[in-house]
Amino acid sequence: MKTVRYFSLVLLLLAAVPSFACTSVIVSGKYTKDGKAVMFKHRDSQCQDVAVEYFQGEKYRMMCIVNADWATHPSAQVPLGTREAWAGENETGFAIMNTATYDLKDDDVPESLMEKEGVLMYRALEICATIEDFEHFLDTLSRPMGVQANFGVIDEKGGAAYYEVDNSSWVKYDVNREPLGYRVVTNFTMTGRVQDRKGVDRYKKAHKILMDTEVPMDRWDHSFFIREISCSGAPILRKNTSCAVVFEGRTMWASLGKPDRVPCKSYEL
Repeated sequence: MKTVRYFSLVLLLLAAVPSFACTSVIVSGKYTKDGKAVMFKHRDSQCQDVAVEYFQGEKYRMMCIVNADWATHPSAQVPLGTREAWAGENETGFAIMNTATYDLKDDDVPESLMEKEGVLMYRALEICATIEDFEHFLDTLSRPMGVQANFGVIDEKGGAAYYEVDNSSWVKYDVNREPLGYRVVTNFTMTGRVQDRKGVDRYKKAHKILMDTEVPMDRWDHSFFIREISCSGAPILRKNTSCAVVFEGRTMWASLGKPDRVPCKSYEL
């Protein structure tokens, strides 16, 4: 009986550990070399095998980070409304990514209706060209939205923002108004419950790296973020790190696997 109880306790503790934990940064185009915002995401996930896939969406063609089981199934076999993207960019220069949060949800929406973040991002890439389009998209989604996450968005016009989104509402943080010129986001929100925050240690480390670096902000490109943050060791680089991706203009740079072992490659539409 003691063994069963101990095993059950271990399962409960493992269930309490966040399955999806990411570290991200958006830099305002006001401070980059070409005037375009740069967006970085370091992804931790239970799914270690990821791929880049190209899709023709309802309005726009797009390239997405997807779980690799998609790579063995033609997109036509994945039903509309269930396709997921975990970061991506479309032909207009609109790019999106997310970090999971654990401090927002305060309703009785069952878990079976949650975890729609990937579906939301795939749909946004299909139909959005600007952050204004994305805001309209959020406003018109049916409720509950089935998400609790931070979504990072940049567009070709210089738009750059994070959105804290739950089942019924959203809050925007305009990176172009950030006094430091950038914003770091991990797995907590500014509007959620402080006691349920996750990823605070990764937030602090990423923030310290950016504050202490001698590299000027106009040189914070894909190689900088992957070298300085993704490959910086614990607590950012972890056993369940699955990829790192950086959006610079119309180019998506991605290291599909552990960034300290897998070279970064460029992808374009």
